Amino acid sequence: MPTDYYETLGVTRDAEPDQIKKAFRRLARELHPDVNDHDPEAESKFKEAAEAYEVLSDPERRGTYDRFGHEGLRSGGWAPGAGGPGGIQDIFDAFFGGDPFRQQTGPSSGADIGVRVEVELEELVAGTTREVSFEAVNPCEACDGEGAAAGSGFTQCEACGGAGEVRRVSDGIFGRVLSSGPCDRCGGVGRVPDRPCEACGGAGRIAGRRSWEVDVPAGIEDGQRIRINGAGHAGQPGAPPGDLYVEVRVEPDDRFARRDTEIYTRAETGVTTAMLGGEVEIEALEGRETLEVPAGSQQGDEILLKGHGLPALGGGRRGDLHAIVEIRVPKKLSRKQREAALRLAEELE
Repeated sequence: MPTDYYETLGVTRDAEPDQIKKAFRRLARELHPDVNDHDPEAESKFKEAAEAYEVLSDPERRGTYDRFGHEGLRSGGWAPGAGGPGGIQDIFDAFFGGDPFRQQTGPSSGADIGVRVEVELEELVAGTTREVSFEAVNPCEACDGEGAAAGSGFTQCEACGGAGEVRRVSDGIFGRVLSSGPCDRCGGVGRVPDRPCEACGGAGRIAGRRSWEVDVPAGIEDGQRIRINGAGHAGQPGAPPGDLYVEVRVEPDDRFARRDTEIYTRAETGVTTAMLGGEVEIEALEGRETLEVPAGSQQGDEILLKGHGLPALGGGRRGDLHAIVEIRVPKKLSRKQREAALRLAEELE
């Protein structure tokens, strides 16, 4: 059973963001592998704390968790360690310069990018596309992302001997600590350009703006994310790029309510139509539909239109449209109408 995130970090449910951050920093220091090599559960404990921080440090995720718990997060498409900005990997990078439980060598991979798109409910029947534009670190076109000027070659890095990694010994609050990481001179590549590219200064990457056309699949839920592999920030020369995470927000629509693939709307009808039966027009996802109201319909009755809801994400049959009967009662009657209503009331009684 999932643990309570507030208990994991040792904070109260009304804790301020700074208190949550301090609590996680304290746990991070306690669970750091350099001082916990005797504890085989240090990695799992740290990742539990990181997962809790990942949720509670994000106002939107925290609000979902406070209202609906772990199930609410899962139904919204979030999974621990799923990646993207603010994910567990970013937390490792922020506190330790990388995951302390996974040795990092070589050039650094590109970071992930997160963007948001908005769609209308009707567009989720067949799916749609959105073009997103964002700032990104891109491979340098002048040197094809290599970092060397045209016609120039590379020399083995003297600082790391071509290994791309250096080891350091430092004295800290926990005593003498041995650490390793990418070489500062070559950035973990193991080589340096003989003549750096003038456009990117030898980095092989350059900041710029990028556009991407995103396919939004039919049936996606509000708040779910689409992962596009390799569309994030460019990595250092020789390293893969990050990913692009697109959060989908479905715009509210007063005409409809949604529950998974099922859609709910109103079927407004007059008193006589409810009594005698007849046809009314209702709002549907693909335009207005004519609905047959059975004689004797009551307020709140449900009329089903099969296959007029949303498709399941990934394919499958469409859900249904549920039309809820709402009977309109006249607020004012003419004398003639009132007399007719009284006669009808006498007959019905």
